[in-house]
Amino acid sequence: MAEHFVHAETTSDAETARRERLGRITFRAWRRGFREADLVLGPFIEREGAGLSADELDQLEALLTEDNDHELYAWIIETQPTPPEHDTSLMAKVRAFMRAHVAAAVAQGAG
Repeated sequence: MAEHFVHAETTSDAETARRERLGRITFRAWRRGFREADLVLGPFIEREGAGLSADELDQLEALLTEDNDHELYAWIIETQPTPPEHDTSLMAKVRAFMRAHVAAAVAQGAG
């Protein structure tokens, strides 16, 4: 009788797809082309990405399709109004992360 072994590391197709999606988003978040945006969005997805809902990942992907990095950064730091389609729960999380991230960097001597 043949035995079948199931490894604990085996992941479902959905988990694999999510991990691949997070990888693509992380790559795009770190390579916006505008350093300030990179330094917010890259660490945000690395630290918070695993806990984001599918809807929030959709919102983040939509945000990452924006062409104007300077405007995107201005929305994050709230120096320009955020368009309604991007004024989402995800943007609130990015802003909260930004405030905490910048505060931590300043406390460590940056700026």
